[in-house]
Formats: sequence, C-alpha cells, structure tokens
Amino acid sequence: MSVVEVIKAINSSDVADRGAVELAQFIRKLQSKQERIDVALTGGSVGILTLKHFAEKTDLSELDLNRVHFWFGDERYVALHSPDRNANQARETMLSKLGISPSNVHEFPAADSGLTVSQAAEVFESELATELGSESMDFMFLGMGTDGHVASLFPGHQYPDSVIVSEENSPKPPDQRLSMSYGFINRSKEIVFVVSGIDKSEAILDVHKNIHSELPAAKIRATEKTLWIIDAAAGAAFWSC
Repeated sequence: MSVVEVIKAINSSDVADRGAVELAQFIRKLQSKQERIDVALTGGSVGILTLKHFAEKTDLSELDLNRVHFWFGDERYVALHSPDRNANQARETMLSKLGISPSNVHEFPAADSGLTVSQAAEVFESELATELGSESMDFMFLGMGTDGHVASLFPGHQYPDSVIVSEENSPKPPDQRLSMSYGFINRSKEIVFVVSGIDKSEAILDVHKNIHSELPAAKIRATEKTLWIIDAAAGAAFWSC
C-alpha cells in the first residue's frame, strides 16, 4: 500500500536534518535484506544541504555503504567540471566523504562528452538497464521548484514515455537538462521531498489541496511511501488552511 506523509519542519536546516535521518534509517532497514540499495539524489540548495547533513551528522559506521549505489534524478547538461553539475555538488558535500568505490556513483554524461543531450539520455538509460534491469530506485530525494517542477520535469512540457528524458528548452537555465521520467520516478519504493522557502508556498498549496493539480510535483507518488518534509515558510499557505 502506498502512503503519503507530510512533516512540518522549522527551517531549511531542519528539513535537511530530517531528510538525512530518513535516508540513514532507510539504508539501515534494507542493508540486512538486500545485497544492493539504489538511491537517487537531488540538487538544489536544500537538497545539497540534506546531503551535507547526511555526511556530517550520520553515524556512518552503522551503515554498509558499499551496498549503496548513488544516482541522480536529474542533471544540468553542462561541462563535466562545471560547479553547476548536481554530481559535482553532491561529491563535494557528501559522496567524497563516504569512502565508497567510484563505481557506486552513477553520473549523467556531461555536455563536453561529445554527445547531444538526447544521445546522453539514451546512454544513461542504457546504463540504468544494465545495472538494474527492470528494477528501479529504492529511495529517491526530490526537491520542488517555485513552479512545481520536480527533477527537470517542468509544467506544461510534454515528455516521452521512456526511463530518461532530455529537456531542450528549460524555463530556467541551462536550457538543456537530463531527467528521470515520471514513470521511472514513480516506480521508486520511497520518495522524500525536501522543500524550503516562502517562494514554494503557493505550489505546495496547489499540490496538496487541489485534487486537479497539473503541477509536476502532484504527479509523483512512490510505490510504498512518499514523504514530504516542508519547512514552515514553504508550507505557510498549506498549514493555514
């Protein structure tokens, strides 16, 4: 049975703390049951802060991180060493501190790979198929934009029915992006949204109170558990209803 939970956090730091704890608890629960755990990471300010808190505040000795494979829910199609890449931000704040094999980290191709963005989507989809077959993510972090977008899936845009999609005309820079699709995201066992900021309040209200919402975030639901961790500012309109 798929459940949806909403937690009220104090601020962005509290959101990050709670998200980090959720990931640690998830790994701890599954590491005695599965040989491999696949986790998709997100970018954005609170998303990266969550990864930072996981690395700095978790008792990593309790976790068998060699079983964990890290992926990215989406990526900006920029150069490999660009500071704008989610992968580079995640490596600096968390991945480099976990002591895991580089083969446990799966990054999207970069813009200087010689591939077009659509070719890069095909390459990454092929890697997912090789690594996971018909399986999907065990755990996934997602943020949400002020327009209700998730990963690099934007409102009003149409995407093909594939595992990985390319975005050629993003409403926020850079224009080109790569993203896991709605269908693939929704096959995840657990999805945790980490959302902070007053600028997200109207989108949060629409997602959670409008049964006809067309925002991308409203189309996301994991197979087992979807957890929204929302700070007081982001949930201002929602909590006041």
